[in-house]
Amino acid sequence: MEPPARRPADAAAAAADPELTALRHSIDNLDAALVHLLAERFKLTESVGRLKAEHGLPPADPERERRQTDRLRRLAVDSGLDPVFAEKFLAFVIAEVIRHHRALGAGAR
Repeated sequence: MEPPARRPADAAAAAADPELTALRHSIDNLDAALVHLLAERFKLTESVGRLKAEHGLPPADPERERRQTDRLRRLAVDSGLDPVFAEKFLAFVIAEVIRHHRALGAGAR
């Protein structure tokens, strides 16, 4: 019995496979780098949270957050990244940092 004839989409997928595989490998490497960078960032923000707790400072700093958001939006535009996405991403990270800072502050009492 002969194998079924290849459909055009199958042929296109097969032709793209080496390039697709290479692109996905690059994406996987960038994802790993992002995770490592976020881990390093959170190590630093943990140190900030400990200092804030030791000195009785509030866990959030809205003025710093505003400056960081403005800065990240500019960086996103300069890099060709959607600034709305970049701002949402930073807001998510900041919310997590503040949650950690609150926990550290509660533990210092």
